Amino acid sequence: MEAFLISTGLVALAEIGDKTQLLAFILAARFRKPGPIVLGILIATLVNHACAGAVGSWITTQVSAQTLRWVLGLGFIAMAVWTLIPDKIEEEETGGKFRLGVLGTTIVAFFLAEMGDKTQIATVALAARFNDLWMVVAGTTLGMMIANVPAVLVGGKLAHKLPVRLVHAIAAAIFAVLGVLTLLGAGASMGL
Repeated sequence: MEAFLISTGLVALAEIGDKTQLLAFILAARFRKPGPIVLGILIATLVNHACAGAVGSWITTQVSAQTLRWVLGLGFIAMAVWTLIPDKIEEEETGGKFRLGVLGTTIVAFFLAEMGDKTQIATVALAARFNDLWMVVAGTTLGMMIANVPAVLVGGKLAHKLPVRLVHAIAAAIFAVLGVLTLLGAGASMGL
């Protein structure tokens, strides 16, 4: 349950102001059909994060526990720094060139926007850290939905009311704490 709760909270906080949340705003403004957009976000996130989580779980079988502890610890600290850097969305990530309908456009755009994104990298690291693939994927997916569904439903109005820097600072602090705890051996009971 710890893997699920930490994954949910961490991704929900990290996603505030992220490029995929900006994409949710853009898609909501462009199509004005929240149902297919929310479903598309869910599908794209489940597929993307399941793949990322599988990579994280696989890594634990390929790397020694000591090496994995250092890689994860330093990786979480790097994620803390990365979380503090504001995202911007690029034109090609909005899916505007595709004629796939609202659902198809959302799935493709979200899947591609998540590639190499901090929440995808966090999913890899969390799956490796907790060695509980399905709880991590469920948690990171729920975190994405917590951050993005309001963006779809309320659009740009919500974005101006959230203290994005404060939310990013909290997420960065959580990543940093996870990194330090991992480096100090907090995952020793899990073989890290």
